[in-house]
Amino acid sequence: MKKLFFSAILSLGFVFLAGSFFEINAQTISGSIGAVKRGGAAKGTIVMNIPGGLHVNSSRPSSEFAIPTVVNLSAAGVKVGSVMYPRGKNRKFEFSDDTLNVYENRVVFNFNVAVPANYKGNTVKVRAVVRYQACTDQVCYPPKNKEITLTAKVS
Repeated sequence: MKKLFFSAILSLGFVFLAGSFFEINAQTISGSIGAVKRGGAAKGTIVMNIPGGLHVNSSRPSSEFAIPTVVNLSAAGVKVGSVMYPRGKNRKFEFSDDTLNVYENRVVFNFNVAVPANYKGNTVKVRAVVRYQACTDQVCYPPKNKEITLTAKVS
């Protein structure tokens, strides 16, 4: 009987941890860069998909304790412009007395890439690191970084 009880407790603990792990890692990051020509510029996008039941703090969460979403971009040999952050939605949650500005569902971050006329490569690679804090309506998880590399052919 003790073994059965211990096994049940262990199983419930595993289910709880697996659920927490899923919620923390549930956000997906993708992106793309438009057609790139030497001497020209192209539009790039980073897309964050946030599953239902979760939100992430916006780039301006309106609370000194909430960790904002930040997209850092880097590339060699090309100029990457500033990230354009969308407006979030003001929401009230159980864990805060104040409203927080958050992103939900699908969020798109835009930026530009300028390629010099003398660029020697055949492709452009932009490294994007997205730092965010995911939360449910009751609790926030530790902040995470997710990294992707966007590649586009240069003509």
